[in-house]
Amino acid sequence: MAPGFLTNPLYKEQFMNRFKLGVNGIDPRFKAGCNKRKSEVFHDLDTTGFLEKDDQEDDVQNLGQDLSISSIYSRHNMSVFDHSNSAWQLGCLSNNFMKRSKSMPESSFNDHGLLDTIHRSNSTSSIPKLGFRDHIWTYTQRYLAAEAIEDAVSENGTPKDEGNKDGTHLVRLLVSCAEAVACRDKAHASNLLAELRSNALVFGSSFQRVASCFMQGLTDRLTSMQPLGAVGLVAPTKNMNTIALDKKDEALRLVYETCLHIKFGHFIANATILEVFEGEKYVHVVDLGLTLGLQQGHQWRGLIERLSQTHTPRRLRITAVAIGPYVNQFVTIGNELKVYALEKDIDFEFTIVESSLENLKPGDIKTYKNEVLAVNSILQLHCVVKESRGALNSVLQIIHELSPKVLILVEQDSNHNGPFFLGRFMEALHYYSAIFDSLDAMLPKYDTKRAKIEQFYFGEEIKNIVSCEGPNRVERHERVDQWRRRMSRAGFQGSPIKMTNQTKQWLEKLGICEGYTIVEEKGCLVLGWKSKPIVAVSCWKC
Repeated sequence: MAPGFLTNPLYKEQFMNRFKLGVNGIDPRFKAGCNKRKSEVFHDLDTTGFLEKDDQEDDVQNLGQDLSISSIYSRHNMSVFDHSNSAWQLGCLSNNFMKRSKSMPESSFNDHGLLDTIHRSNSTSSIPKLGFRDHIWTYTQRYLAAEAIEDAVSENGTPKDEGNKDGTHLVRLLVSCAEAVACRDKAHASNLLAELRSNALVFGSSFQRVASCFMQGLTDRLTSMQPLGAVGLVAPTKNMNTIALDKKDEALRLVYETCLHIKFGHFIANATILEVFEGEKYVHVVDLGLTLGLQQGHQWRGLIERLSQTHTPRRLRITAVAIGPYVNQFVTIGNELKVYALEKDIDFEFTIVESSLENLKPGDIKTYKNEVLAVNSILQLHCVVKESRGALNSVLQIIHELSPKVLILVEQDSNHNGPFFLGRFMEALHYYSAIFDSLDAMLPKYDTKRAKIEQFYFGEEIKNIVSCEGPNRVERHERVDQWRRRMSRAGFQGSPIKMTNQTKQWLEKLGICEGYTIVEEKGCLVLGWKSKPIVAVSCWKC
């Protein structure tokens, strides 16, 4: 990635950890001077408790200071703070504690505790009385976050490195714009979006391209926003993030051919299913979503070919749970698989269940005696994670009642389902910057394939994370630790994947490019790009 601003390992560790502290409070491990790996830090700072109430996210996303991250930048590092009348100032350290500045911003709340306006004046008469510990807590958050930005700029923003300067400037614009949108400051947000449009180029550097997707998401969110004083977002008359189905299909095909995360999931899933099916005569796979409707059924072609070499199963059944507009596409895939299985001398049966995962019923999936069942979910279950866990729990309960011998779960390994908009925004910016950086290493700068992948696949995910709320926000990716807790609560037991070396050999044989990493973490396999986790695969048994 041209600007090293978000890909420097030291910076990523400092920035993300300290940003989390700025949102969620002081981590007791900081006081003790302890250090932990990044995955453990994210685990400890998990905010899943906010998701246990149906509407809590919509209520809290507009809270004032907790949502505002202007304080993560030092005063001289953001143009928005350059005005002499700005009331945002960092406190100074004196006598081992931080003193409160008289120009500290004041917040007024309505009767429901929601932020209506942010007053910037020197008056302190309307500020609620705070204890000494509250002042220390607030300013320590700001100090840590500002220090992280200054460290990164001092390391990466040298005068000779224009790429880093451009990247730093874009990050400031994006964060300032996200904060203005969160505070419903339409005028300021519109000005920042105008500047972003001239800097975030679809065929620019990797960070310029990812910035263009986030800019579109911010534009959509600003458009759907209610006037100041109201709660939540206006329900759009039509889904602004939808694109033509043929463009989505083409982008998904290009992602499969170019990127590794879908192939990675297919490879481990098929290897696990083959191990479970070994020596069995009647085998059955329930596929949730059929890999987003990926044409030609690549995963099951590979499985049919491998099963034909063992000469063991007498019959293979695949039940696909069709979702959305993909029913007709599933029929085509099923017919193609039947022809392919006939060529391989495999007795094959393909069934379609026309139902969304939320509306799936126990009787929809037919099972027979003496057949071994495996359930396959590729990048699908995160779509039924809502503010309340009811929908996901219902799906997991139905799967558990089927008593599969194994459930393979492939999901994005990132937290894009936090309760605070700005927290999700920064996490998503970090995650997709790594993905766009990997595309930079695999495809030429002006390749139209890359533009289609970024705009019609990853760009759609970004816009959904940034611009949508409530039922419309379906890209609710969560970290593997959170999935581990969810699966355990649903009655599943983790089954360690013992094929790390085999997967690394598979990666070497592909010879795509350097930068991809495969690590084993608590029985799961995680595909990453330059140490940044991208996709995690886990296996579960009843």
